[in-house]
Amino acid sequence: MGSGPSASSPVDRPRPGTDQTGRVSGGLQASVAARIPGAAALGLVVPPSAPLVPATLLADREWTAQVIASRAGATGDRRVAATVWWYSTSAVLLTPSLAGLATGVPLSGRLADTSLVFRPDGLPVAAVCAARADDVAAELRKTLTAVVTAVAAAGRMRVRPLWAIATDSIANQLLAIGRALGNVPAGTALAEPLATAIGAPLPVPRYVDVAGARFTRRASCCLVEELPAGARCTSCPRRPPGERRALLEQAARWF
Repeated sequence: MGSGPSASSPVDRPRPGTDQTGRVSGGLQASVAARIPGAAALGLVVPPSAPLVPATLLADREWTAQVIASRAGATGDRRVAATVWWYSTSAVLLTPSLAGLATGVPLSGRLADTSLVFRPDGLPVAAVCAARADDVAAELRKTLTAVVTAVAAAGRMRVRPLWAIATDSIANQLLAIGRALGNVPAGTALAEPLATAIGAPLPVPRYVDVAGARFTRRASCCLVEELPAGARCTSCPRRPPGERRALLEQAARWF
């Protein structure tokens, strides 16, 4: 995916006036993470020494364009770079709110209440939220609208594919949280009502059960296969249905 941003990359240079007053505390989120086995692997636990980037920057068109441009060298295609980056970023950004829903401790979906930790290559690995939600669907709608607009501008692309990726991130993360909690049906049951409350143009998340395991029925292609070392995902919607099902049957052995 290229060499990624250097130590002086945009992810290390917060801009003033980003509607966040300081380092976001993880005390409230820690109570949520404590209820979920493997919370760190889900991006819910931030290392104490990790630098935090205000999530408000994701809606800053200049900042987001610089981050995506720094990752576009491997393909020369800003659309691919933006799509791959959003595929990772949306999953990390949304996880605190989704984990809060699943555990009964509603965490804010507002950008101003959230910070992220990034790897040196510009991909996020964790997010932390410091406030309770008032209306998580309304907050997530505002967040997604702002960030999708910035990412679409950076990638010189339409917004609808990015909304579809957000849908798959919601579906994937609720499935992962359900697995971690030992109750996949309860976790995935949250997806459709949440997406419906967020509203169009967010598609409704879908799942498919194969060989006794549940998987996300993808609404989007992450375009990872268009990277130099990329490969087509097992559940990619571009695969013929029979081929995709056969691969999912193999993957089901792990669950």
